[in-house]
Amino acid sequence: QVQLRESGGGSVPTGGSLTLSCAVSNVAAPGNRTPYYCISWVRQGPGDERKGVIFLNTGGRWTRRAPALNGRSTSAVDFGNSIFVLQIHNVKPADSGMYYCAADMRFYDTGFQACSTDLRTYDYWGQGTQVTVTP
Repeated sequence: QVQLRESGGGSVPTGGSLTLSCAVSNVAAPGNRTPYYCISWVRQGPGDERKGVIFLNTGGRWTRRAPALNGRSTSAVDFGNSIFVLQIHNVKPADSGMYYCAADMRFYDTGFQACSTDLRTYDYWGQGTQVTVTP
């Protein structure tokens, strides 16, 4: 069973930086397929629905960010160790919420393949890590 584990949440002052990591285990691609898949970082604020803030192909060649993160986020892919990192800079109170790492395990042969931005296609989820941006 695929497992995802988030780390790096906590309290961050407004204007600071935040680093979240997602470790994925027990991935098994069928046959000889290159096992690229898609990861999303999803935020859920109090009373809000879950919203994807970044979607990335684990081959490292395709990424899509929510407009609110454009210009103030970076992502890193360590495919060999199945660790995926999201950094958010100049954080704002609106960045607060529970952050989940989710995986869409439809395997692709290329890192350029676009990922789904429909969270219903993400079958595997971590437990989440809380982020609180303080004044």
